[in-house]
Amino acid sequence: MVESSDVRRRLVAVFAADVEGYSRLMGADEVGTLKALTERRAILDKAIADHRGRIANTAGDSVLAEFGSAVDAVQCAAEAQAALAEANAGLSSDKRINFRIGIHVGDVMVRAGDLFGDGVNIAARLQALAQPGGVCVSGETYGQVRKVLPIAFTDLGAQQVKNIEEPVRTYAATGLGETVGVVAIRSEEILKPLSLPDKPSIAVLPFQNMSGDPEQEYFADGMVEDIITALSRFKWLFVIARNSTFTYKGRSVDVRQVGRELGVRYVLEGSVRKATGRVRITAQLIDAETSAHIWADRYDRAVDDIFALQDEITLSTVAAIEPSVRQAEIERAKRKRPENLDAYDLVLRATPLVDTGMPEGASQAVPLLDRALLLEPNYALAHGQTAFCNEILYLRAGRREDNRRAAIRHAHIAVALGPDDAPALVYAAIAIGLVEHNRTLAQETFETALAISPSAAWAYSWGALILGWGGEAERAIDWGERGIRLSPLDPWITAALHGICMGHYLRGRYEDAAVAAQRAIRSKPGFSVSHMFLAAALAKLGQMEDAKAAAERVIQLQPNFSSTGQCSAIGCAPVLAGPLIEAMRASGLPE
Repeated sequence: MVESSDVRRRLVAVFAADVEGYSRLMGADEVGTLKALTERRAILDKAIADHRGRIANTAGDSVLAEFGSAVDAVQCAAEAQAALAEANAGLSSDKRINFRIGIHVGDVMVRAGDLFGDGVNIAARLQALAQPGGVCVSGETYGQVRKVLPIAFTDLGAQQVKNIEEPVRTYAATGLGETVGVVAIRSEEILKPLSLPDKPSIAVLPFQNMSGDPEQEYFADGMVEDIITALSRFKWLFVIARNSTFTYKGRSVDVRQVGRELGVRYVLEGSVRKATGRVRITAQLIDAETSAHIWADRYDRAVDDIFALQDEITLSTVAAIEPSVRQAEIERAKRKRPENLDAYDLVLRATPLVDTGMPEGASQAVPLLDRALLLEPNYALAHGQTAFCNEILYLRAGRREDNRRAAIRHAHIAVALGPDDAPALVYAAIAIGLVEHNRTLAQETFETALAISPSAAWAYSWGALILGWGGEAERAIDWGERGIRLSPLDPWITAALHGICMGHYLRGRYEDAAVAAQRAIRSKPGFSVSHMFLAAALAKLGQMEDAKAAAERVIQLQPNFSSTGQCSAIGCAPVLAGPLIEAMRASGLPE
């Protein structure tokens, strides 16, 4: 117990740091981990001392320090994470010592040099919310540093944390945890070219104002800031903070130079032009190593509501960039030698196999995902994709009980490990909805993914599919159309079209259902379920010759197909199951 006579109170910036996955690292290599931790602690201790901090307590892998200034504390955290990232460079992901750091400005009790009280507890809870290699600060801290330090922050909202009565407003520093953190703090220094992070990295340059209208300058800058914030929500992307990218504003630069100076693989650039009540915006995504164009688009809109327009273009741009970068990364992983693959590369190689949606691809993906999970047991996306693969194998390769159990188990692990990982949540929700038949939880999980990333078109597309199988016609059509609007060229537009098809089928609009099924087939010709929907819709229209041809294609793609088995395994709502099975039977599909 702390005696009142021994206690002094003061207002300080509390700095709490802890190693992510310390027990796992110690279990794998106790001697090596202790050696590496000693080296990293020397870096952290020096940074604290250099920024006039005092270490109050250490316990194994954690450090508690106090600073007289919030600015000193946050600047220390940013530079420490950059230096720690440099120390980790070249190490495999299972050998890295990554600290999480939390900072809170508040009242503390001090006794014999140690710190106590809610101020300490809040800093510790913020540390737990930070990403590995990241920094989270409280609202009080953010208010003192936001206009002083050139660091960008993402507002994580009010967080309810353990043993603290009131929610804590939380902000995550962006653009830290890699050597690029030094750029954010010391932009005036001329730095040598930065090495590329392990994950795909992107810088969004200020869009060029081509109209000469100063009002469009604010519009363009605001849109770029929104795009940066939206991209930073994707855990697998490393996004440079706006404070670094805006140093290029008004300058003509070579994207290869930007790539070298910021240490990024991809650069997004664009322009804005206003004329006669309309705004034209162009954007292009470029590989900074080769100057090759990966994606480009143009938006031409009336200026009715400038802010709504800004939001629309931000969502559309991010929805297009994310799959484009992912595909570029998949192609890059394919070129790597198998013995050099880490968990991230293995997941990239598995992704196109997973996304076939068919048993052959899923069977080839599972061993790659198993290897990834051996290297990184807490890899939420790998668990989500494993759940999806087992859902495919269960529904379309014999309905084996072990696949059903694995789909449900990995889905729930993905939800637990990836509360902020939208792709992992989407894969998990698919399995929960289609295999566990818990459509309520599936829908909640899709909505969580959308709260994290409003541009996550997959969540809408697969949500439409689950809603369709659940018999919710109008919502299935609405969600499907949203998914298509966000990502019209996405290969998994198929799922959205299935939801739309079922919605029209439920409403007796069989021509519309057939059109949606045909579009789904064009998107993914080898997916048996699309041909199944087409066979049923054509049968309802009385086009029996074409219906039978579609049914034959189903059997070619999925020889073990059964109409009642399909509806039973997927938990189809009775309002849809009855008429659908009847139509499939009429088309010649086995019951």
